Amino acid sequence: MAVELTERDAEGYLIEPGNWNEDVARDLAQEENIVLNDDHWDCIRFMRDYYEEHQVAADARFVIKHLGERFGRDAQKKLFELFPYGYVKQACKIAGMRRPRAWSTG
Repeated sequence: MAVELTERDAEGYLIEPGNWNEDVARDLAQEENIVLNDDHWDCIRFMRDYYEEHQVAADARFVIKHLGERFGRDAQKKLFELFPYGYVKQACKIAGMRRPRAWSTG
């Protein structure tokens, strides 16, 4: 399923996070030259669950805390290995979040 450009803003973020699904995530990841693996999906699913509960994208520190359960002190490093061009630029986009305005990225 290709993501229609009308559903995204000028930077490629979904305008309506409710239009997200895993096929959309794969398409967005491909545009970012990322092949999604289990660790990517773990982050993305955590972010989606957080969004469903709070109606806002999870700040990177929450995702790092989540990753810490598996990777300990290397959690922040792991997040940036998974999304090398940044949490906001890649993780938020692939997870179907609107572009965060201004906030800490980790």
